[in-house]
Parts: sequence; structure tokens; C-alpha cells
Amino acid sequence: LAVKDPTAVERANLLNMAKLSIKGLIESALSFGRTLDSDYPPLQQFFVVMEHCLKHGLKVRKSFLSYNKTIWGPLELVEKLYPEAEEIAASVRDLPGLKTPLGRARAWLRLALMQKKMADYLRCLIIQRDLLSEFYEYHALMMEEEGAVIVGLLVGLNVIDANLCVKGEDLDSQVGVIDFSMYLKSDDDIGGKERNVQIAAILDQKNYVEELNRQLNSTVSSLHARVDSLEKSNTKLIEELAIAKNNIIKLQEENHQLRSENTLILMKTQHHLEATKVDVEAELQTYKHSRQGLDEMYNEARRQLREESQLRQDMENELVVQVSMKHEIELAMKLLEKDIHEKQDALIGLRQQLDEVKAINMEMYQKLQVSEDAMKEKNEIIGRLEDKTNQINATMKQLEQRLQQAEKAQMEAEAEDEKLKQEYVNKSESLQKEFSQKEKQLLQLETDLKIEKEWRQTLEDDLQKEKETVSHLRIETQEIINLKKEFLKLQEKNKQLKRVCQDQEAALQELASKLSESKLKIEDIKEANKALQGQVWLKDKEATHCKLCEKEFSLSKRKHHCRNCGEIFCNACSDNELPLPSSPKPVRVCDSCHAILIQRCSSNVP
Repeated sequence: LAVKDPTAVERANLLNMAKLSIKGLIESALSFGRTLDSDYPPLQQFFVVMEHCLKHGLKVRKSFLSYNKTIWGPLELVEKLYPEAEEIAASVRDLPGLKTPLGRARAWLRLALMQKKMADYLRCLIIQRDLLSEFYEYHALMMEEEGAVIVGLLVGLNVIDANLCVKGEDLDSQVGVIDFSMYLKSDDDIGGKERNVQIAAILDQKNYVEELNRQLNSTVSSLHARVDSLEKSNTKLIEELAIAKNNIIKLQEENHQLRSENTLILMKTQHHLEATKVDVEAELQTYKHSRQGLDEMYNEARRQLREESQLRQDMENELVVQVSMKHEIELAMKLLEKDIHEKQDALIGLRQQLDEVKAINMEMYQKLQVSEDAMKEKNEIIGRLEDKTNQINATMKQLEQRLQQAEKAQMEAEAEDEKLKQEYVNKSESLQKEFSQKEKQLLQLETDLKIEKEWRQTLEDDLQKEKETVSHLRIETQEIINLKKEFLKLQEKNKQLKRVCQDQEAALQELASKLSESKLKIEDIKEANKALQGQVWLKDKEATHCKLCEKEFSLSKRKHHCRNCGEIFCNACSDNELPLPSSPKPVRVCDSCHAILIQRCSSNVP
């Protein structure tokens, strides 16, 4: 046998002891059921085992008086690697009764166990192997894989609650001796435990099978419930489809009604537009009559100006009075210019209003698509009005020129001009009122159109929602149909598998019957062989002819010898064949004893 490394054996022993101590501590603590004190024996043995594990492979450090070999050095490194361990190290240093480093290490282990962080602290220490190499040899437990295993086992101690009094305990003078009697067990205990383990395994298997059966029953019931719910949902969906169809029919009827109402509204708007056309034509006729009156007034004014020009020669003596009259006339002209500018602004506003009316009419043309002729007529009327306004502007310019020439007119002409101004103002006010009325009518028409648009939008939204619901219902019905198809496919597969099983069972029964028959034949052959035992085979030289056909043996007629009766037959006479399950080909059988024939080589057969 190969000699093992003693350090490896030591590490394995310490690892096994650590496993036993940790396992025993956890089992006893769980059965104990309370917080553990420092006097609890399994806990004391655990600290002893941990102390031995940490001492394995420690380097001897020289001091002034003697050699020092303690575990406080590596444990003191933990506070540098794990900041939460600073509190433990500070409390250990502040304990008054501790004098040796070993006592501090023992107190540190107890505090770490109470904090349930011993595994975390030692894991941080094992990771930093370059720092541990200052305290441990290369073959030490903490430097090898066994240390990581022990750290993993220490994680299980987090289920234990420990209440240890470290302050008054003498940790310096304790002797760490492992008590192996706690871990040794008798054969009766081992057998009882094995039986308990087997019974527990059987009970676990039984519970597992029962749980599987419950789960399968629950899945079957859930599938049945799901099928029932799907059928119910399918019926509900069919009812909802019928309701949705009825709603669609109602909405279509409402849509037809709204369309008829829309046509009525369009007819009303056309009537309103025709009425507005008639009003505009009447206004144009009145404007023409007023224009003729204005022309007559302008002609009269021209005649008066001619007369006044003739009278000017007679009134040379009244130049002073005329100068004053001139100043007054200039002031009047300025006022007339202001009035003319105001009228121009009013005309610009009217043009803007006419442009707005055009835009509104264009929108009405796009929306209704019926009032094309009316809009054309309006555009023509508006063009005529613009032409007339241009003519008015031309006449106004002529009036300005004439007024510039009439600087020396008399007070009568001014009074007449004032009267004309008042008439113009009255006419413009009447026109503005009529335009305001028309604007109000247009606003009413726009509000009606907006209301119709909103109604249409709401109807379209409702139709879209119903379409979406119908599509969802169709998808769900398709899913239900697919599930039914899958269910039918599974039923067909189940039937096919049952047929295959039945066929296989029938084939097995046939094979069993054949095997039983072959076994019976074999038993008969064995009995015949037993009966014919003791007979002697004929020699090859003596056996020259077949016993049945009495013909000489040759290449074509080979010898076949019965092992029981000793008789020799040719291959033509021994035609009885028996199938055996062990051989792929049938075997020749003797005619007299039904034993298996053996082909033998004769002197003339190679």
C-alpha cells in the first residue's frame, strides 16, 4: 500500500471531527429547543474542535522570552478585512479577565457564534491566503480545501441561538481535549437508525406518490373546470355576438335616420342661401337707385359750381369775406378727408368680411358638395360688388379732385355736402347691420355642422369599438375550436395507444402459448432421452446403410445419429424438425425417440 501524507490525514481527521461536532450540535440544539448556554457539552466540544482546526499548521513566532504559537494573530486580521468585525475585536480587547492571546481567540469565537457571523468572518480570512501564509504553513488546514469545507459547514450554525457569558469565564486556563465518547454509537443504535431511515424513506416515497396523485387529480379537475368555463364562455360569446349584431342593426338604422336628417339640414341651408341671394339682389337694386340719386346730386352740384364761378367775377369786392370763407372751407375739406379715410377703412373691413364669407363658402362647398352653383353665383355677386366698390373709389377720387377745385364754394354747398355725408353714414350703418345678420346666420350654420361632425365621430367610434369586440370574440372562438381539435387529436392518440397495447398483449399471449408448447415438447424429449439412456452408439465403420430406407450413405446422404437410441439415419429420412427458442433454425428429431439428431462425419464424408 502507498504511504499517505500525514498532514493530509490530519486534515481529513479534523474535517471529519468538525462535521461530527457541527452535526451533533445542530441536532442536539434542535431537540433541546432553547437557547444554548456556555455549559452545554456539545457546544464546548465544538469550540475545542474549532480551536484544533485553527491551530493546525500554525507557524511558531519568536518572542523575547519564548516561542509563541497562538490563533489570535490570524483572527485579529479579520477586523481589517471585514469592517463589521471591529466591534468584536474591540470588545475582546476590553475584557478585563483575559490575559493570554489564546483566551482572546476563544472569546472571539464565542462572540462570533452569538452574532451568527462566524462563517462570514472565516470566509473572508480564507480568501486572503497571501495574508494567511504569514501565520500558517502551506500544508495547514486553513490553507487547503478542507478549510473552505469547514466554513461551508459553519453556515448551518446560523439556526442556533446561543447566549454565552464571556466576561466572567476563565478562558485562559481551559484545556482543549476532544471527548470522542459523544460521537461513538452502539450497533443497536445504528440498526435502529437504519430501520428508521428506511421507514422514513418509504414514508417519504408514499407521501410523494400521494402528493403526485393529488396533483394529478387537481390538474384533472382544473382541466375539467377549464373545459366547463370555456364552454360557458363560448355560449356567452355566442349570446354577446347576437346582441352585438342586434346593436349593429340598430346603429345602422340610426345612421340612416341621421343621414336623412343631414339631408334635411342641407335642404334648409340651401333655402337659407337662396333667401340670402334674394336679399343681396334687393340690396343691389337699392344701391343702384341710391347711385342714380347721387349722380343727380353731383350734376346739380356741378351746375351750382358753374353759377358760382360766374358770380365770382361779381364778388371781387368781398375778397376779405371770401378769405375767411376759404379758411373755413379748408377746415371742412380736412374733415371731409378724414371722413373719406374712415369710409376707406370701412370698405377694407367690408372686403375682409367678404373674404371671410368666401372662405366659409369654400368650406361649405367641401363639406356639403351640393351648393356649388350657389357659391358660383355668390362669387359673381361679390366680384360685381368689388367692381362697384372700385367704381365708387374712382368716383371718390373724382370727388376729391372736384372738391379741390371747389375751394371757393359757399356755405350752401357745405350744407349739401353734410347732408350727403349723413346719407352715406346711414347707408353704411344699414349695410353693416345686414352683414352682421349674415355673419350670425353663418355662425349658426357652422355650429350645426360641428354638432353633426361630433355625432358622426361618436358613431364611428362606437362602430370601431364594436368591430374590435367582434374581432376579439372571433379570436376567442377560434382558440376554443383549436382546443377542441387538440382534445380530439389526443383522444384519437389515446385510442391508437390502447389498440397498440391490446395488440401487444395479444402477441404476448400467443408467444406465451407457443413457449408453453415448446416447453412441453422439450420435457417430452427429455423424458424420452432418460428412457433411452444406456444404449450404445454404432460405430461409423459398421453403420453403412440407413435404417429406414436401407440405402448406402454418400455425399448426398449424410449420417444423422440419435444421441439417445443410437440409431443412424440419412438426411432424407430424418425430416422431422422442431423449432427451439434458443436456436434460430429448426432442429432435426429422431423418428423413434424424438431426440435431437447429430450429424456425424463418416469415412467417405469430409
